[in-house]
Amino acid sequence: MDIEQRLIELETKIAYQDKTIEDLSDVVYKQDKLIIALEKNLELLKIQIQSFQSGDNEIRGHEKPPHY
Repeated sequence: MDIEQRLIELETKIAYQDKTIEDLSDVVYKQDKLIIALEKNLELLKIQIQSFQSGDNEIRGHEKPPHY
């Protein structure tokens, strides 16, 4: 195998690796955004659970809703 052919093969491998790295970077970016959104939702759920546990939003079984 001559040097020119080896160089072409190396350039081809590098091109595929660059594409793979770019694709993986996109996936990581999307996952980061999703994780941030999930963390925000988790915090909201924690706040809701704490308010229910403290009795601020007590559920009453036989009470009519305010629109009646």
